[in-house]
Amino acid sequence: MITRRLQYELAGQVTGPILMALENYRLQRRRRKHAPKDHPFGPPIACSRKMKDLMSIYYYQGRWADGAVPVAWISSGFPVELMRPFGFYAVYPENHGALCAARHMMPDLAAVAEEAGYSQDLCAYARTDIGSVLSGKTPLGRMPRPDLVAACSNICQTVLYWFRTIADHFGVPFFILDTPYVYGDFKDHHLDFVADQLEELAVVARDVSGRHVSDEELDRVNRTAKEGARLWGECLDVSRHRPAPWTAFDQFFHMAPVVTLRGTEDCNAYYRELLDELNDRVARGIGGIKEERHRLLWDNIAIWPKLRELSWLFASNGFNFVTATYTNSWRESVPLWDLDDRVGSSAKMLSNTLLNRDLRNRFRLMRELISDFGADGVVLHSDRSCKPYSVGQYDLKEAFTRELGVKVAVIEADHADPRQYAAEQVENRLQAFMESFQ
Repeated sequence: MITRRLQYELAGQVTGPILMALENYRLQRRRRKHAPKDHPFGPPIACSRKMKDLMSIYYYQGRWADGAVPVAWISSGFPVELMRPFGFYAVYPENHGALCAARHMMPDLAAVAEEAGYSQDLCAYARTDIGSVLSGKTPLGRMPRPDLVAACSNICQTVLYWFRTIADHFGVPFFILDTPYVYGDFKDHHLDFVADQLEELAVVARDVSGRHVSDEELDRVNRTAKEGARLWGECLDVSRHRPAPWTAFDQFFHMAPVVTLRGTEDCNAYYRELLDELNDRVARGIGGIKEERHRLLWDNIAIWPKLRELSWLFASNGFNFVTATYTNSWRESVPLWDLDDRVGSSAKMLSNTLLNRDLRNRFRLMRELISDFGADGVVLHSDRSCKPYSVGQYDLKEAFTRELGVKVAVIEADHADPRQYAAEQVENRLQAFMESFQ
């Protein structure tokens, strides 16, 4: 146990940073030898390298987490800030699925799950992670074995069965935090139901970790987490300027710390540095793309395997995605975050996620984003793998066109499975959409 803990600490504080420094040196030499060709983007965000280092060291350290510290595999909508004081190292299967998709490993891993009997109609993230668990293959080198698997139903119902499958495979406890779907306004009995589960979660976290945590420590991490979400929101808000200093495709990349490291000072320090850089770009008139002629809103999860191609397609035609419902999800509940009511406000925030509220609320939120960021068009990604996110999009398209007069395109794809991406169909639809602005 002592040896394992030493390996874990050295990986985070010594060997990880050294490896990242060597990798950065190798990349700098490679860039000098291979000058980039002309492209439609603005100067790269300098903080990107630091963000890669931050997340790479975190994942590298995770190889030695089990046996050193308690490990929890949790869903992206789960309140990690309530777990962190108990010393858990958090693994996010959804983040891992996105990484596998970006590294083009998804088809092979999904095939393992499909051969084991899991349907191709199942969420691509779920198939990827189940395939990774069954095969032991991962772009991270090694995933730490969980002591607890926990999910929140505020993003979809698939996580309940997906995460239970993972828990059963490893033979560890499974905790489900159930947030009833909200139609209209919050109900007191609804919030009480979620708050009671949060109290139960504290007991489970204590029992699995073997640690007793004071209210003062819980409050400290809660304050740190709120500050991180607030800083992320300020980074997003900078895109209200013209030209926007970065793109929503950049935001998909830079959201990793607020999801994975929320509640840590490393997360907050990173977003302070990023915010300073973005404000400096605004002051100097530097945009995320070279020529911003039109501003767009992206709805749904990114199409990870095709992110670069889509970024290039839009930027080369003068279209900049200045906001996205997905990246906004980690800041939208900050006004509900009451530091004097940790459990009660957490219950309200967890219930307030975009996918846990009705279509009318979603239209209201997107209408505000369109207005606040000056978007004159919307792209709705109808995601085969994420039906809860995609339901109602054609109703939204009609409402945006009728009530707001903005142009809307719907493209059908998958956030992780490239086999569900029909390039010619998608690109033809997007070309027609962009030509309609002329």
